[in-house]
Amino acid sequence: MVFNLKNNNLNEKYKLMSQTIIPRPIAWVVTEDEGVVNIAPFSYFIGLSSEPASVLISVGHKADGTPKDTLANIRKHKKCTICMVSEEHLEKMHFSSKGLDKSLSEAEVFNIDTKEVVEGYPPMIEGVPVAYFCDFNQEIDLGGGKTIPLVMNVQDIFVDDEVISDREKTTISFNPVARVGRAYAFLGEEVDAPSIP
Repeated sequence: MVFNLKNNNLNEKYKLMSQTIIPRPIAWVVTEDEGVVNIAPFSYFIGLSSEPASVLISVGHKADGTPKDTLANIRKHKKCTICMVSEEHLEKMHFSSKGLDKSLSEAEVFNIDTKEVVEGYPPMIEGVPVAYFCDFNQEIDLGGGKTIPLVMNVQDIFVDDEVISDREKTTISFNPVARVGRAYAFLGEEVDAPSIP
């Protein structure tokens, strides 16, 4: 069966893509404005490059058409902190997807502990295995729609000592949470790449 996207509404397009592009890592994005810490998860997230170190997150708009707080804050302050989600944070990460008034902080409403790690950037979420401290690079115009892909340049990366299994080789191992369709998932057993003849 072929789905012609010109004939599908936005919800159907989302269902088709979110259930077939899997798993998708979750960017748990922390921004700040006027002393309010905003925390929100986004599953349209990917690494773009190691040189320059860059990632992409796609941020939409609220139901009333105004930019989500994450988008507004990045546009205003040009910075964010992206945290990777591990199993113990799954519930709070999911709760933080709830839309709140801009004056309310998800950190306070959902009891999400944060800590300052890199000066000049929003705090990271306490206990996450990895966090990226990012500067805004650019928005990408997709030629319509309300989703705005943001290219962010990574300036610093925090890695919890507990997830570094080999310091000499910089080997990192943790159990990230991913989005699979409407559900969440953990990565299963790792499989070594086959030898190329």
